[in-house]
Amino acid sequence: MLREEFPQTGNWLFRWRSYLPVLLLALALPAMHDAAAGAVYHPFPSAWQVLALALAFLGLGDRILTVGHVPAGTSGRNTLKQVASSLNVTGLYSVVRHPLYLGNFLIWFGMSLLARCWWFTLITGLVFWLYYERIMFAEEAFLLELFGEEFREWAARTPAFIPRWQNWMPPDLPFSLRSAVSREYPTFFTVIAIFTFLNMLWSWFARGTPVPDRGTAVLFAVGLAVYVIIRLLKKNTTLLRAAGR
Repeated sequence: MLREEFPQTGNWLFRWRSYLPVLLLALALPAMHDAAAGAVYHPFPSAWQVLALALAFLGLGDRILTVGHVPAGTSGRNTLKQVASSLNVTGLYSVVRHPLYLGNFLIWFGMSLLARCWWFTLITGLVFWLYYERIMFAEEAFLLELFGEEFREWAARTPAFIPRWQNWMPPDLPFSLRSAVSREYPTFFTVIAIFTFLNMLWSWFARGTPVPDRGTAVLFAVGLAVYVIIRLLKKNTTLLRAAGR
C-alpha cells in the first residue's frame, strides 16, 4: 500500500537528500546555455542575480532561525535514520510543520532563477515537491509513532508547508548563535558555492570563459574563508558547543 511504500521511499530519499542539488545542477547546463545566447555580460552580479541570492539567503535565514531555538536531538543533519528526542511545537514549528524544508525550497527556488530559464525553475519546483513530499511523509509517520496524540494535536493545527503566522508561539529555548552557526555553516557555503558555479556557467556561455565576475569571486573567497574558520573551530575547540543544543 502507498501508506507503507511512501515511508520506505521517503526514508531512502532522506538519507540521500544532500545530493539531489547535484542532479539539478546538471540540468542547469542546457537551461543556462539557451538563456545565455546573446546575453550581455556584466562585470558585477546583475540585479537578477542579487534577487536570486537574496531569496536563497532568506531560506538560509529560515533554517538558522529554526535550528537556533531547538534542543539537541532534533532538527539535525542526520542521514542514516530519523531522530527526534522531543517534538518541536514552538517558534517556527508553531506556524509550519517543516520549516527547514521551507528554507530549502527558498534556497532551491532562488538558485534556479540564476538559470534565467522558466522551464528549469518549474522543473526544480516539481522535483522538490515530489522529492520532499516523500521525505515529509516518512518523517511524520516516524513522529506519529513516537509521539502519538501529541503529534496529532500539533499537526491538526499546524500547516505542513505554508506558514500560518497567527499560530505563532514564542520558542521554548532562547536563540543560540553558536548552535545555529555550528549546524548551518555548511548550508551557508553551499549556497555561495552553487551561486559561484552558476555564475561561472553564465560567464562561460555568455562570453566563452568560465571566470566569475569580480563581485562573485570576492563573495566566494569570503564564504570559503568563513567555512574553513568555522570548521576548524568546530573540530578543534569547544567554542561552538552549546549545552543542551
